[in-house]
Amino acid sequence: MTLKVFLFNYSSGKNKKVDAIRIDKWLWAVRLFKTRTQASDACRGGKIKIDGQNVKPSRDIKDGDEIEVQLPVIRKKVKVKQLLKNRVSAKLVDNYLEDLTPVEEYEKLDMMKQLNHEKRDRGIGRPTKKDRRTITKLKNSN
Repeated sequence: MTLKVFLFNYSSGKNKKVDAIRIDKWLWAVRLFKTRTQASDACRGGKIKIDGQNVKPSRDIKDGDEIEVQLPVIRKKVKVKQLLKNRVSAKLVDNYLEDLTPVEEYEKLDMMKQLNHEKRDRGIGRPTKKDRRTITKLKNSN
């Protein structure tokens, strides 16, 4: 009688190094987009570029790639430090990407936030219909 021994390797796969990963998955994992679907749609819509060329969601990226992401107000430029499989917490994002976005872009974002902010004194309550029409007219007069 012959005894056969089978050895199985039940590793979880967490410590495996990733060589390449889809760009839509990486953008979602480093929290540039809330969902992977949004990241894929941005790739299809031409909002994601590598080396000045639009990329498809299935494009594999490597360490050192520089990615341009067109967000609603600013154009963000990031460099891939490290690849990852799963989404990480916001505190750990800096380990996986380097932000190369110029300071002027963030200043533009702050300016847009200030322009859209409306100051109302405390206790006045909600604007009336007449007040809302006046506010709308002032905002659209640009």
